[in-house]
Amino acid sequence: MAVWAMSKGSNCSVEAPVVRAELVWAAGPGVPDIDASALLLTSVGRVRDDGDFVFYNQPRHASGAVRYLGKQHADGTATDTVEVDLRSVEPAVERIVLGASADGGTFGQAPGLVLRLLDAASGAPIARFDMAAGSETAFIGGELYRRQGAWRFRAVGQGYASGLAGLATDFGITVDDPAQAPLVAVPLLPPPAAPAPPPSGATRLSKGEEQLPVDMRKRLSLRKEQVAVSLRKHGAADVTARVILVLDASGSMSFLYSKGVVADVVERMAAVAAQLDDDGEMQAWTFATHPARLPDLRLGELPEWLRLHVRVGEISLFRRKRKRGLDPSQADMRDVGIQNEEQKVIAEVRAYVRENPTSAPTLVLFFSDGGVYRNAEIETQLREAVEEPVFWQFVGLGHANYGVLERFDTLPGRRVDNVGFFSVDDISMVPDAELYDRLLSEFPQWIKAARGAGIL
Repeated sequence: MAVWAMSKGSNCSVEAPVVRAELVWAAGPGVPDIDASALLLTSVGRVRDDGDFVFYNQPRHASGAVRYLGKQHADGTATDTVEVDLRSVEPAVERIVLGASADGGTFGQAPGLVLRLLDAASGAPIARFDMAAGSETAFIGGELYRRQGAWRFRAVGQGYASGLAGLATDFGITVDDPAQAPLVAVPLLPPPAAPAPPPSGATRLSKGEEQLPVDMRKRLSLRKEQVAVSLRKHGAADVTARVILVLDASGSMSFLYSKGVVADVVERMAAVAAQLDDDGEMQAWTFATHPARLPDLRLGELPEWLRLHVRVGEISLFRRKRKRGLDPSQADMRDVGIQNEEQKVIAEVRAYVRENPTSAPTLVLFFSDGGVYRNAEIETQLREAVEEPVFWQFVGLGHANYGVLERFDTLPGRRVDNVGFFSVDDISMVPDAELYDRLLSEFPQWIKAARGAGIL
């Protein structure tokens, strides 16, 4: 059997019915403990549930196709192994990602890092991938994938600075507490619930509403009324504001885009912008590894805006890069990347507000599914923003690791509380009345405090 010496991105055929993926490194003082893992992914690049993650706390997949075999130490070398019976892999599973996490250090501190693929029956080597790493605490060495009915292996070499939680999050696993790492898969999301008619309230007519399809125009009208009700309830009936939308586009969000959840969020937030600011426009950003300013969301363009400007097929971690003709106004999502770097987009939005002053306060509606790990940098940005006329309302889409965003309300040393946060299991199932109440409950309190402090 030929042995393939792999370089990053290369692939080879796999003919053995059962294979072992061995992660090998030189053990010793100062070298972190490394644990191998595997994720079973469907055609959309996501796990189906938490059972599709095989690692030290869950060593066997229910199908029996994937098993975590554990570590061995010999002659200063450590080996951690995952075994895959390719004959038993369920038809719904199209890829098996071979990952690892480092405890007590980074992969750059593990010399001689190699991923070996072996025929489990004979022990004969199939492929060898010598990997280079730096500050990463999680790593994807390679993946097994189906191609025209046969199995192949690809050398990946993708690192994460966010540990096991960051790796798992990108494929649909969310982590509530990284210290204990309970892993929960994001559930399938049902279609958005139709908005219930709210009590009547004063609403503003916004530019571009007349261009919307009839059903969308009706939903927008009902939602604007509900926003007005929520504002009155919190003593802010006459408030106007510039509204900015920020959308997470990291790899773990692709499922929420493909299922239409994010499109529903955009439509519901358009009602907030339309009620608070009647110019019919909302500034918008997307972010992952890097931020990208999106074309302003104009109400008349709402039906097609998200589809045109956030092309989810280019977000996913391992999809091939396809050449796409881009309008000069469109962001190339391949440049946005896949990781979570919230602090970069926060800084960019802050710069925009400074460079484009307005007499009205700014409300930033920031949606993310978590995986936050740049806690110190994010805290620095939001602390510096305390003296600016901006309120940051963060909304978590599911139970993920939100880090400092979740804790910011309790952090001392700020003249005013300029940050709100809440998370929901399934935003599609939250009625408009409840969503807008939660979204707008802290904003009026901040306005009052900011005026008292001379910020507004």
